[in-house]
Amino acid sequence: MPDNNLSQRVIACIAKTQHIAPETIAIDSSFEQLGIDSLDGINILFAVENEFNINVPDDAARSIRTVRQMVEGVEKLIDGQSSAQGEPQ
Repeated sequence: MPDNNLSQRVIACIAKTQHIAPETIAIDSSFEQLGIDSLDGINILFAVENEFNINVPDDAARSIRTVRQMVEGVEKLIDGQSSAQGEPQ
């Protein structure tokens, strides 16, 4: 299960970018259910990259279809970044 704080931050990015209420976004919502198209997805991706100071690879970004997938992807990138830099978690 992804970190709850991380989930809330990703949901907040999606909500802010899409101008929708965060409470209407569930971890298991698909982008299609939220009315997010590919252009919206790119904007969300930029917002998430800025929020977490990460770079999401293009091939990974193309496969993201749900809020949960985005949260899990961000979590993996953050974990990889931390261990690559040798920082304690």
